Amino acid sequence: MTLPLRERPAELPPEEVGRLQSLCERLAREAGDLVRQRSGSAIAVADTKSSVNDVVTAVDREVEELLRARVRAERPGDAFLGEEDGASAGTTGLTWVVDPIDGTVNFLYGIPSYAISVAVVAGEPDPRRWTPLAGCVHAVSTGTTWTAGRGRGAYRDGARLRIKDAPPLAQALVSTGFGYTEERRREQATVVAQLLPQVRDIRRLGSVAIDLCLVADGRLDAHYERGLNPWDVAAGTLVVLESGGAVQGLRGAPASEAMTVAGPAGLVAELGAALEAAGAGEVGHPDGESGR
Repeated sequence: MTLPLRERPAELPPEEVGRLQSLCERLAREAGDLVRQRSGSAIAVADTKSSVNDVVTAVDREVEELLRARVRAERPGDAFLGEEDGASAGTTGLTWVVDPIDGTVNFLYGIPSYAISVAVVAGEPDPRRWTPLAGCVHAVSTGTTWTAGRGRGAYRDGARLRIKDAPPLAQALVSTGFGYTEERRREQATVVAQLLPQVRDIRRLGSVAIDLCLVADGRLDAHYERGLNPWDVAAGTLVVLESGGAVQGLRGAPASEAMTVAGPAGLVAELGAALEAAGAGEVGHPDGESGR
C-alpha cells in the first residue's frame, strides 16, 4: 500500500524517538483500558473478512477509532494505517501503524492472548521499505507491555530485553500462525508437518504481536508466518530488532507478506532453510494470509 507521503524525514534525534516511544505506550495502554471495559459485556461478531472465520468485533472498530482520534490530536501531520479502516495520508513522512486488537478470535472466545499494537514508522508503511521508529505491544489480559525505540533498545514492563543465544533448530520452540481459508490452511499444514519433526515443538498462540515479543524476551525461540500485514508486525518487529534479534524473509528477501521469520540471527537462518526445504513461500504454494 502506498500513501502520498512527503520525502522520508532525516534520522530523528534520540529524544524525539523517545517521545514517540512514550506516546506509543500511552496510546496502547489507553486502548487496552477501553478493551477491558468492553470485555465485561457480551462480545459478538460484527463482520467477517477473508472467510467466515476471519472476524471483526465492534470493539476492534471502536479501539481503532479511539487511536486514530488520539493520533490526529497529538500528531496531526502524521499518516495513519489501521487494520479496520485503512489508510489516511500525512505530510511528515511518518505513519502510525495500528492493530486495534491483534488476536480478535482469542478476544471473542475469552482466551487471554490478544494485544494492542501501536507503532510509528518512517517512509512507506511496508515492512520491505519502512524504518520502524517506535512501538508498543500491550497484552490486554495480563497487562504485560513491550516497548521499543530505534536505537533505544527493547523493554518488557521497563526491563531491558536482550534476545537469548540461538539454540540448534532441533531444540527450538517455534511459533507460527495460520490463515482462515481452507486452501491456505491445507498448504500451511503441509509445511507444519514437515517442520514439526525438526524442532522441539510448535506453538500457535493467536497473536503475532505477542509472539514476536515473546521471541524478544526469550520465552519463544523463533516465529515464522506467511500472510502478515503491516499492522500485525510493525511494533513487534521493532521489539525483536532492538533486543538484538533478526527479522527477515526467505532466500535473502526482507520480511514481508510473503514470509516473516524472527529470532536470533543464527536460528533465523537455520529455520529459514528448513522452511525453504518444506516449500514455504514458493510460487504456487500459497501457505496463506494470517487471520488476526
